[in-house]
Amino acid sequence: MVIRVIVADDQAVVRTAFSSLLDTQEDIEVVGEAEDGEQAIRVAADLRPDVALLDIRMPRLGGIDAAREIVTASGGATKALMLTTFGLDEYVYDALTAGASGFLLKDATFPELLHAVRVVADGHALLAPEITGRLIAEFTRQRVSAPPVRSVEGLTAREAEVLVLIAQGLSNADIAARLTITDHTVKTHINRLFAKMELRDRAQAVILAYEMGLVVAGTQTP
Repeated sequence: MVIRVIVADDQAVVRTAFSSLLDTQEDIEVVGEAEDGEQAIRVAADLRPDVALLDIRMPRLGGIDAAREIVTASGGATKALMLTTFGLDEYVYDALTAGASGFLLKDATFPELLHAVRVVADGHALLAPEITGRLIAEFTRQRVSAPPVRSVEGLTAREAEVLVLIAQGLSNADIAARLTITDHTVKTHINRLFAKMELRDRAQAVILAYEMGLVVAGTQTP
């Protein structure tokens, strides 16, 4: 299956570079480009891509608002992958709550770019600890006064434990090794956790874990 992508960035050089690199792959096709958020929404509506690669800062309408509109309008069929830098910490939480599935640094390597697009297109969140874990932790630390949106009471002890490990950036394989259970059992716990808490993906799970105080800002994976 070919992954259909649109690239939105107000910097023509960046936009062209990402598009050219992605188009070298047999399983990825750049079907459209946009120079601002409003144009990205129109292009996404017309072309229905699998992934929208969006710069967070764009004129007229930023990437966060564009992501929210694109994800909602497509019913989640189009995944939003945000282009960001470490200098944009304050936007990470808002982007995740807007429906973004992950983040990619503008100075990412070619393999990192390809990996990010494929992971997000496959329905997973790109939550590498070195990129989003630190950013989410730092930003949610500033929001500790906000009351929990949901209670953990409906989760089993194991499901709550899995939620914490997801928030710490562990993959399914890592979680299985940590808890000494099979990958299949991990998937079962995650499916039940997502169903109970009405979560769409791992990005929302990370947000929930921090909001509920299950993970403390700045905590490192033991």
